[in-house]
Amino acid sequence: MEDRLIITSNPNKSVSESDRSALVIWGKSPLNGHVTISGAKNSALVVMTGALLCSEDCRIRNVPSLVDVKRMCQIISALGVKVEQNGDVVDMNAQEIGTSQAPYDIVSQLRASFFLIGPILARLGEARVPMPGGCAIGARPIELHVMGLQKMGADVQLAHGMVHARVKGSNRRLQGARIYFDYPSVGATETLMMAATLAEGETILENAAQEPEVIDLANFCIAMGAKITGAGTNTITISGVPSLHRVDYSIIPDRIEAGSFLVAGAITHSEISLSPIVPDHLTAVLAKLREVGTQTIWEAPDTLRIIPANTIKPTDIETLPYPGFPTDMQAQFMALLSLSEGNSVITETVFENRLRHVAELQRMGANIRVKGNNAIVTGVPFLTGAKVLATDLRASAALVIAGLAAEGKTIIQGLHHLDRGYEKLEPKLQKLGARIQRVQNEAEAEALNLTV
Repeated sequence: MEDRLIITSNPNKSVSESDRSALVIWGKSPLNGHVTISGAKNSALVVMTGALLCSEDCRIRNVPSLVDVKRMCQIISALGVKVEQNGDVVDMNAQEIGTSQAPYDIVSQLRASFFLIGPILARLGEARVPMPGGCAIGARPIELHVMGLQKMGADVQLAHGMVHARVKGSNRRLQGARIYFDYPSVGATETLMMAATLAEGETILENAAQEPEVIDLANFCIAMGAKITGAGTNTITISGVPSLHRVDYSIIPDRIEAGSFLVAGAITHSEISLSPIVPDHLTAVLAKLREVGTQTIWEAPDTLRIIPANTIKPTDIETLPYPGFPTDMQAQFMALLSLSEGNSVITETVFENRLRHVAELQRMGANIRVKGNNAIVTGVPFLTGAKVLATDLRASAALVIAGLAAEGKTIIQGLHHLDRGYEKLEPKLQKLGARIQRVQNEAEAEALNLTV
């Protein structure tokens, strides 16, 4: 039975000791078996903020146990909201939101916490949220969030690292508006969709993000009584309602975790199966896996088996907003293509600072050159184990994947990034046959010798 966790409102308590720990991987072990895919991190975080729109009980299922989820629980608890986590279930009751100001200490570490501004503003008519933090992979500006809230009637001021939004007018309700995004920002789409659910009148979001996580949030809000149409297309229409009601909702599977395990199978030439997954969410990833020679078989509507190739073919990749190739899979595919038989070009168009893992892959023997936002990958016959540092969440997954295929021992530091986005990664890989172990410090990592 899972331990029950009552979330306290102390945001200063550390949620992870992974800053000092390290992963040790002995590569070249074939993988085999089945992987259970956890709930989607990016859906869970925003759905938890969406529960603030409702003054009744909300039960959210299939929530992954991650550092970011714990941080979000602490932030929401600090607002005076009741939060209880029991295994993969989070129960929330936001009947009373005691303050309109989110705590700086944790918000500054968690990008997704900025989404709180939409629900708090919709409920209270005022919100104070610190500028967001998270992985240092790019600017990820909040201008689109601010622009949309202003169009809905909010006065928004940015000063001293804080965003202060206040609704004008005596009833302190946001007003419906037509909002066009210069770029299909997932965060801005989600923030404004939540804000619009309780606004007066109709809101139309044009050039909206189409990611599965946006659809999941919309479905969650609809289950609470919101009136939303068009989620998953580039135009979303929200007709505001006075209030929302209780809900019991399950988060979608994590498409990025699924994609990461598929790449792990491909790079180790291993046959593994995954479930549950949603086929449509993996279209771009599966297309690129086919291009490198890997085949997949659907064993059930939500179960996929990967059939690896003997050799890895090169391919070109350009990251794009959904339904294009996801930026969150770019680093993992770079690790895969580093062992291909030929040259590949990876173009990163979403985040301007998301090629920092190149230097770490080079430590392992990868032949990669960076020119602007392009990485030219020339395949090498093998990678060798090395001491490397995870620079962001998806880079950490790429280094794990590279370590699984490398000769010798790989030591990965900077696990606080990995623990933000992958639930029980080591046990899942160990179950597949990987020789991988977490240790408490670098000295243990250097001394450890894993055996088959």
